[in-house]
This record gives sequence, C-alpha cells and structure tokens, in this order.
Amino acid sequence: MIVLDAYALEAYLTMEYAGPLVRDLILSGEQLLISGINLAETVDRMVRVNGADPGELADDLARLGITVSGVDELVAFDAAVLRTGHYHRRHRAVSLADCCAAALALDRDATLATSDPALLAMVHDEGGRVLPLPGSDGATWQPPA
Repeated sequence: MIVLDAYALEAYLTMEYAGPLVRDLILSGEQLLISGINLAETVDRMVRVNGADPGELADDLARLGITVSGVDELVAFDAAVLRTGHYHRRHRAVSLADCCAAALALDRDATLATSDPALLAMVHDEGGRVLPLPGSDGATWQPPA
C-alpha cells in the first residue's frame, strides 16, 4: 500500500519529473491511497495554478483508481501530534496537510510517496517507509547516512 501526497498526484497530472514514477505506481496494481485533505490540495493547485477544468479533472481523477481516505479522528490527532513534534519553520516546515499524508501512511503501515524533503525526513524519523520522488528541480531526497 502506498500513500500519495498532493505533490505526487500533481506531478503525475502535470508530468513533472516524478510523473512517470507515479504513473508506474498507478499501473502497478499496488493499492494507492490519498487523504481527502491532500486530494483537496491537489485539486486546488491543478485548478488555481495549472488552469485545469474542474469537471475534466474530476473525471481524470476518478479513472485513476486511487482510494481517497477520509481523515478520521485517529489520523487527525496523529497528524497534529506529528506536526507539533517535528515542525520548524526553517528546518522542517511541514504543513498540516503534509502531516495528514504522513499520519495516514504511518497509521496504515504504508509507504509514503512524495518529493517533499521535510515530509520524507519526518516519516523516516518516525520509522515509516518512504518512496522519495524527484522534485520539480529533478533532485531526489536521500536519507541521512
């Protein structure tokens, strides 16, 4: 099971550096999850920043077969605890949406796929599994030695 954050899904939809890797995940048959919060973030950026048509985007997303997971009390609480324990505005600026993706992955014992270095480092520090994706600049996070 793999949890996608908003960037991973947006990278696929806009074919950024991580797009082909996310496409391979979609085609692999592996169960893919995204939190409703991260889906909202993706839709917001696709419409507001990339100019996507909301109706066409909804159709495209429905065809991908990604399971949208609600943020229940456990995930919400765990996301808040993660953020309070790891957030630093300069060194680890994880958003609450990032923490929802992390909490979902950690609570489901799933791998988190993202390019966000702060998010990857946080999940790594928590003992979770990560799949580092290349960012907009093509660079890929590496865990500390």
